[in-house]
Amino acid sequence: MSSPAISGARPVQVSEVLPWLLGTLLFALALYYVVGIDEGASALLGNTGMVHELVHDARHLLGFPCH
Repeated sequence: MSSPAISGARPVQVSEVLPWLLGTLLFALALYYVVGIDEGASALLGNTGMVHELVHDARHLLGFPCH
């Protein structure tokens, strides 16, 4: 038993999806760095460790050691 075709459906082209996949990957890596890896390196940019403090509890919740 086959399902009826969806009106207006068309195959997805890789060239349409690739920018979204790359953008999502870049965003995910940046988020991973800020939450999981950053140990105050952003302080070099004039920040006083605020990024670390903002995500401190999230680090523990996700299992990242930070102290």
